[in-house]
Amino acid sequence: MAATNPLLDDIAGLMTGAMGAARAAGEEAKTAAQARVKAMIADMDLAGRDEVEALKALATAALERVETLEKRLEDLEAKVNSN
Repeated sequence: MAATNPLLDDIAGLMTGAMGAARAAGEEAKTAAQARVKAMIADMDLAGRDEVEALKALATAALERVETLEKRLEDLEAKVNSN
């Protein structure tokens, strides 16, 4: 049987504890960073997806209306120029 060295056992225990502490510190830093980013985004007052989609629909409808009016104007100008 091999004899165990108490010094090596202590070093192994310290390394295991240090790895656990480093992992916990990393998770805590990640959680704190995520919370900070979420707070920054909330402070920016960004538009939500539903608001963007509503504006997109309005812009599309307005563009279609402009195109319709441009076509009517072209037709009217052609009619006036032909007389």
